[in-house]
Amino acid sequence: MSSYILIIDQGTTGTRAIIFDEGANPISQSYRQLNQYYPEPGWVEQDAKEIWQSTLSVIKGVIEKSKISPSKIEAVGITNQRETTLFWDKNTGEPLGRAIVWQCRRTVDICEKWKKQGFEKIVKKKTGLFLDPYFSASKIRWAIDNIPSFNFLISQGKILFGTVETYLIFKLTGGKKHLTDYTNASRTMLFNIHRLKWDRELLSMFGIPENILPQPLPSRSIFGKTEKVPFLPSGIPIAAAVGDQQASLFGHGCTLYGDTKITYGTGCFLLVNTGERLFDSPNLITTLACDSKGMPCYALEGSIFIAGAAIQWLKEGLQVVSDPSQTAEMAQRIKDTGGVYFVPAFVGLGAPYWNPKVKGAILGITRGTKKEHIVRASLEAIAYQVKDLVGVVEDTMKFKIKRLRVDGGVSRNDFLMQFQSDILGVPVEKAPYSETTAFGTALVAGLTTGLWSEEKIKFFLKKGKVFSPKMDEEKAKFLYQGWKKALLLLTGKA
Repeated sequence: MSSYILIIDQGTTGTRAIIFDEGANPISQSYRQLNQYYPEPGWVEQDAKEIWQSTLSVIKGVIEKSKISPSKIEAVGITNQRETTLFWDKNTGEPLGRAIVWQCRRTVDICEKWKKQGFEKIVKKKTGLFLDPYFSASKIRWAIDNIPSFNFLISQGKILFGTVETYLIFKLTGGKKHLTDYTNASRTMLFNIHRLKWDRELLSMFGIPENILPQPLPSRSIFGKTEKVPFLPSGIPIAAAVGDQQASLFGHGCTLYGDTKITYGTGCFLLVNTGERLFDSPNLITTLACDSKGMPCYALEGSIFIAGAAIQWLKEGLQVVSDPSQTAEMAQRIKDTGGVYFVPAFVGLGAPYWNPKVKGAILGITRGTKKEHIVRASLEAIAYQVKDLVGVVEDTMKFKIKRLRVDGGVSRNDFLMQFQSDILGVPVEKAPYSETTAFGTALVAGLTTGLWSEEKIKFFLKKGKVFSPKMDEEKAKFLYQGWKKALLLLTGKA
């Protein structure tokens, strides 16, 4: 009898479910967009109930489209937007307020206070992370300080915290399991990546109670079994939980030292596998990823906050395109940006600058600037930010990246991928499948259940379209220098 794996990919802009067959081929998928809420400048929220309802909706949709019996689903895997912080009632599962999304900057002042108290070095040493609003710890602290009756409910043992995968595991298991995996735990700023456990010294420093935290497990684990989930039989094991970027890394087959991938989504995320080695970089974070067996290893990561979100802004904010796919054609109508540079710091700048206070700007505008110049500058800005990251990675590791594997919705923009190759001067290899994150999670789930061996999944990894450098090297340098000057004007450093 054929076996299938159901993957839930809960992202920032929407929730997707994909069913993979025994050959790791996606046979059907279903998607539902999610709302984001912006109650104050810099704040970003989502509705936890909507996240769950969207999950149920795509599970129903993907099963109906596949025309398979749900009884043939051997395992469920979860991959998710990381850092996004949720709280819910331990007994009822009812959310306590909206989810605080990873992009949210409401906790800038909390992080500044912690820096003044001298917490920054110990946080970096123990967690591999910078003390930044991006990560979950300051979001938890904000909730404790600002949500009415929160402290009372904690004292009664009624509140649970989790990132998205923890919330979904709780709901899928009928409220029986409160678990996370190492890749997601390593994004909270509370997890000791050396000892693979919650760090009590950090919890004490931040004033966060340990009893609200989930139990961490390797990504390749059984996280419980489905119970009372509409459209699914009870008893299906949840056989993988992986943060979206680490899942993408695994889906690219980046399991060896130096293997590098970038996911172009709402944000842009570069990960390079460092195996058992930890690097202390002043500009990059260290995170936990999965080795070829699906077990813990280390990776360096650079996170760009705004990538696809800039293209979304062109559509919804400026309204210069009606569909993101139009940006490639518009960019090619002109030979260059006419000296226009766009720094999309809508929520500050991530790696390698880590400046939460800088605002976005468009520089170099003249009377002759047209919407095509703005569109092209928006796409080029994504590539420049990636080059910033690649340069820091190479300096840190003393290692030259010779090839870049890419995925994510924005990687479908061929103009951007070619420009990326030109600016970096290396081949850019696009994944042959659009949903690399779900694919990587399916591979981990298949390893957990024994459906696939480590050797077998190597045969599932394929190459996609390759973009090779075409631009003159001196021209590429000149364009990149213009980007650095734009950053210097905005931040005082580049």
